[in-house]
Amino acid sequence: MTWLHTPRVFLAPGLVLILVAIGGRFTLDRAGYTDLAWVDLRVIGLLVALAVLIVDITRRPSSQNAINKREGWLVATVLFFLFQIASGLWAPAASRVGPQTVDLVLMGALVVAFYLYAVGDPELVVRTAFLLFYLAAIVFALAALFVNGPGEQGRYSAFGGGPNVFVRIEILGIISAIALALFRRRLWPLLATPLFGLAAVLSGSRAGLLAGAAVGAVALFKIRRRLHPGAVAGALVFVAVAVATIWAFAPPAFTSLFQERFVEQTVQDRYLSDRTDIWAAAWQLAVDHPIAGAGLDGFYGLVGVNQFVEYPHNYVLGVAAEGGLIGIGLLTAAVLLWATTVRGGGHRPRLTGLAVAAAVFVGLSSLFSGDYYDSRLAWLFAAMAAAAAVVPAHTLEEVPA
Repeated sequence: MTWLHTPRVFLAPGLVLILVAIGGRFTLDRAGYTDLAWVDLRVIGLLVALAVLIVDITRRPSSQNAINKREGWLVATVLFFLFQIASGLWAPAASRVGPQTVDLVLMGALVVAFYLYAVGDPELVVRTAFLLFYLAAIVFALAALFVNGPGEQGRYSAFGGGPNVFVRIEILGIISAIALALFRRRLWPLLATPLFGLAAVLSGSRAGLLAGAAVGAVALFKIRRRLHPGAVAGALVFVAVAVATIWAFAPPAFTSLFQERFVEQTVQDRYLSDRTDIWAAAWQLAVDHPIAGAGLDGFYGLVGVNQFVEYPHNYVLGVAAEGGLIGIGLLTAAVLLWATTVRGGGHRPRLTGLAVAAAVFVGLSSLFSGDYYDSRLAWLFAAMAAAAAVVPAHTLEEVPA
């Protein structure tokens, strides 16, 4: 009997962890149970996932658990999260330290847990993750179009999340469709991309679309020498058909949203949703508290509480304002160590590259919108990319029981 007679990793931990990550902040009051508003389903889901993950890890061969995986980036990431949590000790009185601490604890646990899960079988875990995100993008898009509809600003989203989170799910759906098409060597996963594109545009998130376009442009530049004229022509035809399909089947609000949000506000009025003023306030806070920052949620405690702004809408500026040079230093160390780990793709270049693209997309989006917890998908894909890069294929070969 060999180890390969049973799955290398259980499906349950990854399924629950991804559901927790996609679900966002979900307490039972959002489902209508106001008396149970204190029940955070993220905590319950994470505890279930960790219990199954522990069983999954203990059944792995000792030779697999003992390999050197170059995990310096993970150590730096955990230290960064711990510093952010500790900075709540010197946060202003109006700061929401409790909820922010819960977010950071859950995000740190999510990243560590998913990395430990992914190293068990990076090939299977990353492929399954892209399939789940592909399905999630379909569900979110259909829910936005046929259930939730447009919000007050005419922007679409689903399941109570904001448009800027919604667009990330849809662009990740496009990346996942490309990944599945490459894995299966079939074109059918790409058939859903017009739906994802339509939903992404209807979100009205200019930053999310720009980040997706930037990642796509860099990916095309990297593979430019491997592109064949026939493939390029086919892709152009597909894009033309997709655009025509979107235009033909889009709801009536599509034209007005596109005209108002992308043409009038962005091109003509150069309206940036007050982002420049918010960023300037965050930068000034970083200058005023250069070493250790203003403390966890210090931006809200000192600025946002008076100006009705929840957070700086820029992940790096938020870290600088609330964590100072120490926070920026730890974040920089984590990112650089991770970049070194995944550079060149390691043992699985294609798999690593796709996960890196997803992580970079969410990371770029976080420079324009969202708080700390909204960056969780970037860290999750970063963990998958690192696992795919560092685990040698021979460790997953048949091992005697």
